[in-house]
Amino acid sequence: MRKATYFTRREHKPDYKYQRTDVTRFINYLMTGGAKMAAEKVFYGAMDRIAKETKEEPVKTFEKALEQATPLVEVTSRRVGGANYQIPRDIRPERKFFLATHWLIAAARAGKGKPMAVKLANELLLAAKGEGTAIKKKHDMHRMAEANRAFASLLR
Repeated sequence: MRKATYFTRREHKPDYKYQRTDVTRFINYLMTGGAKMAAEKVFYGAMDRIAKETKEEPVKTFEKALEQATPLVEVTSRRVGGANYQIPRDIRPERKFFLATHWLIAAARAGKGKPMAVKLANELLLAAKGEGTAIKKKHDMHRMAEANRAFASLLR
């Protein structure tokens, strides 16, 4: 078995509009092909659209959507005696953020026929209400973890 590698966590600079590091990380996950300016345009366009529709601070809606889409547990495969078991386990905070953002972005990208900023704004608004594809994905993961709760003792 290899030695564990220790690394320092990457420091993210806050974004220029809201001065928040979680917004920067979201934009970085949204970016494709190194086009950060395009990703920023999409994200800030979505925030402007949310501000128009809700008449409140768009960052609050963004926070609420992330909080609603963040999973608490996930299942991991573990091979025991020739059989694979799905074992539920808690998630690190960095992974929680990663999963929530990727689910929100994937749900927005799945929609067809509208600009990405509009699709992202709609998905964030749905997630803030506790609806939408990203929330469904979270509930599916929790349901699977609950169904396999009996195998939690197999965790090392």
